[in-house]
Amino acid sequence: MRAPARREQLLLVTAQLAVEQSFHAVSIEAVAQRAGVTRAVIYQHFDDLQALLEAVVDREMSQAQEQVTPTTPTDLGSGAASDILLRGLAAFLTAVRDHPRTWRLVLMPPEGAPELLGRRIARGRRTVLRQLAVAVEGGLSGSAVGDAELTAHLLSAISDEYARLVLTDPDRFSPERLLEHARWWLAQSSFGM
Repeated sequence: MRAPARREQLLLVTAQLAVEQSFHAVSIEAVAQRAGVTRAVIYQHFDDLQALLEAVVDREMSQAQEQVTPTTPTDLGSGAASDILLRGLAAFLTAVRDHPRTWRLVLMPPEGAPELLGRRIARGRRTVLRQLAVAVEGGLSGSAVGDAELTAHLLSAISDEYARLVLTDPDRFSPERLLEHARWWLAQSSFGM
């Protein structure tokens, strides 16, 4: 296996081990055993366990950012607000369903997660919340929405909880069911105006 492919395999194995068992279960030996390689192969790609974990966090958080950025509404004034929000939610839930490993790390960090993961998650959340607040304030000024920052927090919390349901019980909580609920909720709120 060529070096880039081997590195990718090691990152994937490490992330999967963390999601399935916790970060406490991740060791050079455990990764080597699961990947079917020697410890020396891992050390050819990473200086130590910390470097491997940091590379996993960088990889997964970059993927999460790439997946969530196009789903975050930026201008609720460019059409029916509820339709824009539902399109963004649909895209987000599809990304969660299609990339469960990444989103388990982001939305349900396993025990023993490195501090770096927590910092990167917090930074990503702040970015999404800022974008949502701008979208809410700009698109719904003069409406009954109220505080754009609080509304952004509420929308983010709902989206995150829907995503956790997709991850933990996809048979009961399909994206389609959750979108139908979101459509009903939005109709009850000022977004349905």
